[in-house]
Parts: sequence; structure tokens; C-alpha cells
Amino acid sequence: MPASARQGAATVSDGEEDEQIRRVRFFSPQDLSAGWFVERVAELTEQFDEKIQPSSAVEVIEIHNVVQFLKHDLVPNRYTAVDRERAMARIPQMQGVVARYFSEIDESNFAKRIAGVRHEGRVDLLDLLGQARAFDRCGAAFVLPVLDAAGFRLAHLLGCKKLVAAYDSEVRELILASPSGAAFLVQKHLLSERSADLHIPRSLSTTECRELLESYVDSESANPNYIGLIATAKEDSRIGLDAKLKLRAKRRSDAMTADFFKENTGFRSAYEIGISSSQVEPVVVEMDDSDDGEGFVTRFTYASTWLEQTVDFPSILNNFQHLFEFLDGNGLLALPSYPAQLGVADRIFTTHGKHDYLVGTAFNAIDTSSLLQMRLYLHFLDSKGIDLEAVISWFFEEYLVEEFGVTNFSFAPSGNGTTYLQKVRHVFAEMESVVKQFTLFAEDGELDRDLLSFRSDLVRYKAVPSLLEGKYVYPVEGSELEAILYSLFSDQSGLAYISEDLRGGNAAKLLLENNVTYTDFADYQKGSIDRLVELGIVENTGDRVRIADAIQFRLLQALFFTQAAVYFHLPPRGRSLVDDWEEKGWVTRNGTLLSEPEGQYFNYFLNNFEFSNGPALRNKYVHGQQRSDTGDHSHFPTYVTALRMVIALVLKMNDEFCLRSQEAELGAKDPE
Repeated sequence: MPASARQGAATVSDGEEDEQIRRVRFFSPQDLSAGWFVERVAELTEQFDEKIQPSSAVEVIEIHNVVQFLKHDLVPNRYTAVDRERAMARIPQMQGVVARYFSEIDESNFAKRIAGVRHEGRVDLLDLLGQARAFDRCGAAFVLPVLDAAGFRLAHLLGCKKLVAAYDSEVRELILASPSGAAFLVQKHLLSERSADLHIPRSLSTTECRELLESYVDSESANPNYIGLIATAKEDSRIGLDAKLKLRAKRRSDAMTADFFKENTGFRSAYEIGISSSQVEPVVVEMDDSDDGEGFVTRFTYASTWLEQTVDFPSILNNFQHLFEFLDGNGLLALPSYPAQLGVADRIFTTHGKHDYLVGTAFNAIDTSSLLQMRLYLHFLDSKGIDLEAVISWFFEEYLVEEFGVTNFSFAPSGNGTTYLQKVRHVFAEMESVVKQFTLFAEDGELDRDLLSFRSDLVRYKAVPSLLEGKYVYPVEGSELEAILYSLFSDQSGLAYISEDLRGGNAAKLLLENNVTYTDFADYQKGSIDRLVELGIVENTGDRVRIADAIQFRLLQALFFTQAAVYFHLPPRGRSLVDDWEEKGWVTRNGTLLSEPEGQYFNYFLNNFEFSNGPALRNKYVHGQQRSDTGDHSHFPTYVTALRMVIALVLKMNDEFCLRSQEAELGAKDPE
């Protein structure tokens, strides 16, 4: 029997393709592919014999991957404790075989020893060569041509830290050989997910980086996404990225986009918004995809009777919350970009920079529709002689006094006769003022206007305090709760798919929309189901696996889809769960006006404090960076955006005051 067969490799009759498909690949313990390989891992482990030397690097790499599965206890559910112990005992033996194979490599056998390794095994091969110090024994002049002939590309080489360190100057020359080498600088320093996987030679100077980026921006073969990253990234002195290069990249990016749409119409999406005199429902939302499959239109229609009946100031603000749905039932803004909204296309086909605010299709839809709602409502209110800024002023100067006894707040409307440029600057200034007012009130329990005049610190939206201690509930990173949320709600969860007839957008939808029994799940899925049952997240009735607790489920939904829950919006059962999870180290609580994602949303639109790809509207208008040759009406869109930000703050502050009043009443009824 050939050695490869005795080590558990596929038989000759399987064919080379089938053998490659079967070979064990380890990505991470959470990767969906793990379950497909566990039986193969068991087969190779049980048949392993350290006395038999593998015949190729392909076999050795597979043994290395098997070791990773065993280290993470990824074995079949049928394994007993004895089976597990026997498998784990093989780990040192397997590691020894791998180490011996690569430690014997030198220039005399290098090409032969690495032969046959395909694309999916090249990262492991280079890492194992580095661990065995093969690059110290073999010179760059010999190794690099051999790797090139074997199909290794520069991207593979830069993924191996020890190779780059050993062949620093030679790899540097490869990067500088073509403008395309700048793509690796973009990936290393500007791209959000690649920096840890790439290693740039230390000998590559800042001047060389700058020149390479310049040539790349002008290159005909430049990636438009990477040009866009250069344009929106934060300045970085390590690679010579400054304002001039960013502007150069922006102009090139604009030109490339214009050229693209000359030849490609793309998939069209549009939004229509209007008022109906015959409609009974306050709002009707329709999706029209009749455009020959090339796009769709989302239509929002509002009943004129509803709008006419809600022109008093309290109702106007309520319309933003309930009619336009700026704030959800849990007291969280619907406007920010939440990671759970990012679809597969957003994650895979969109290039994100390290300091980017991550947006996708869902965010763009909400952003566009909410701005259209603002425009529609501004025009409607104007037709009734109502200034929205006056409504905002009423909230701070009259409503807070009458409803909560809170005094000294103020918001000064910009008034008629001012240009939109002046209105924008004024609204941004007043917005910062009310945030500072709220901060002082939250800190001291009252608003001292004299003290306010002495405060000149910058507004940090994520740090504005709450009136309520421990207002927000957040999942703790790395806790078991994070794994629960992933298992239930991620579209990448291994529990979302059983068969073509039993599958869902995520595991929660699968369980809610189907009668799924425990036996329907594959063996590799049952361990996760068992743990969810043990934790009381789902229950196995015998006839069905189902969600165990509706209140708990809604809390979990909020923690996944909006990244936070508001403790004081929870019913007693929900609060009890949070208290229990806090003791377990699953969640943490803190008190700020805005949740973490909401604070990020404000930073994205208003400043460069946290993100590099935002419009930074506050900074541009306060510092006079906007163009002056575009006409005053060009500032109207920014005015609409500024009012949307203020309205969002008004809704959040109102929710705070209401919750504080509610908790005070509860405390008065139950002083213990």
C-alpha cells in the first residue's frame, strides 16, 4: 500500500480533483467549513503512523491542518472521552513529522520538496518554511525564482513575515518594479482587513512609498476602489500620504467613476415621496420593481389628512419618531449604519479603509429616504407657516419647562432672511450649544448658564453623559453571549442551513419559520444546539427546536442588530436577564446620551475625529472650507442634514427625560 493511502489520503480512483477537495483545510474554529472536515480529520488521525514519511508537501500541509483541528477539539460528536484522548495524544507526533519534513529542506531539494502545492496551500507552505528557517538556509536568488515558477505571486510572499525579513531588499525591488506594487501599500496601511496579513520590507523608504503611490494614482491599471481609499484615507506620514496626494487621488477617482458610468448604467434604485389627499393610512410604503428587472423604486406616500391634523408642535416631533421612524421602539436611532445591516455584497464587494465608517445598501437607503422625508416635511410645514427651527426652540425653551420642570435650555432659530449658508453655520453652532447644555445638566442636575459660558471644550458626541446610570447594555467582546448572537442571527452561522428545504437567512429565522426537529440537524451542528438548549436560549420539545423565551429573544435581537439595548426600556424580565448576564461577564453597561453606534453616526457626518470617509460637515462649515462659487441653494442639502441631526438629538434627549421621569415614578411607588 502506498504511504499516502496508509496516511489516510484519497485513493487513486478518487482522482486528483476529488483528493484536493477532500483535503483538510483549517480556517478558524467558527468557520462554516469546519463541520465538513471533521470526519476526514478523524480518518487521518486514526490512520496516522509517525514512522511513515510523507511523500509530498501537500500531505504534510494537510497533517499540519489536522493538528489545528485537534488543538481546537474539532472532532466528530461520536467521539468518546477515550477517543478524544487518543486523538490528542497524536498531536506531538504529527507536529514532529511536519517539522522534520521542512527542517531537511535546502537548496538541493527545495524545488522538489515544495512541488505540487496549489493555491489554497501556499500560505501554510510559506509559514512552515519560515518556521523551519528554510529561508535562512536558502538564498533569495535561488528561492524567489523557484517560487515564481511554482505559481507563487508577490501577494503570497508578502503574507510571510519571515520570508520578507530574510529577503528584505529583494522583496523591496519586486514591489518597486511596477506601479501595481502600490496596491500592497494600500492594503497594508489603508485597507481595513488586510494589514495583519501583509508585511512590507523595512528598507522601503517613505519617499519610495510616496513615489509609488503617485505613479499608481496615474496608472491606467489602477483599481478604482484603491484610488478611492487613497482619496478618503487619513493622512499617513509613513507612506507619504498627504493632502495633495489625497486631492490628486480624488480627482482621478471622480474621473474614473464618470468614465465607468458612460459605459455602464448599473442597477438603478430610486425613491419617490409624496402626499396623497385620498389616502387613509398615515403612510404607505411600496416597492416597484417593474423597471424591466434593471432597478426598483421605493415609494413613500403620506396622507395629507394626517399631516394636516398634526401641525401642533408636539405632534410634529412625534411624526419624526413614529411616522418617519427616526427612533425605534427601544429608544435607538434607526439612522446609523449597523454592522448587522451589511449584506454579503456589502462585505465582499465593497472595499473599506481602516478608518472608514462602514456603510452599505441598507444604510444608504435609510439615509436617502430620511433626507427626502425631511425635505418633504420642511416644505409642508413651510406651507403652513411653520418653521421647524421654531419647533426645536419650543422643545428646549417651553416643553422641557412645562413637562419636566427643566429650565435654562435654549435654541435660537436662524430666522427668516438668512441664506442657507448662514443657516447651516448657525444650526451647527446651536446644535453644539444644546449638547453642551445637556452635558452640564446631566453632570450637575441643573443648567447654570454662567457656567456654560466658561465651558469651551469640544463636543464629544460619544461621551455626552446620560441622565440615567447604566443606560445602555452592550455585549462583551469574546464572551459566550457574542457566540450566541453569532449562532442565532449571523447570515454566516453554521446553524442557518440544514438542507435546501430547511434553511433560513439566519438560524433564528430557520427556527421561527420552520418546524425543525433536533434530528434534522447534522452531527456537527448538534453541539451548538445542545449548548443553546443548556443556556436556555432555545428549547427542544421533542417535536421541535424553538426559541425558548420571547422577551429574551427580543433582547438578543437588539444586541445583535443595533449593538445595544436600553436597559430602562426593558420589561422586568428583560432587566433581570441583563442583571444575570452582567454577573456572568456577558454584557456591560454604561451611561451616555448616545449609544456607541449613534455616537459614531454623528462623528461620521460632522467631523474627522473618528472616520476619514465622512463629509465632516460641521468642520467644513465652521472653518469656512466650503466652496463659495456654487450658489446659496447648493447649501440647502447640508441644511436639511443639519436639521436631521438636531431632530435626532431632540428625540434622544426627550427619551432620556421621559425615562428619567418614569424611573422616578417607579422609585416613588417602590422605595425599596
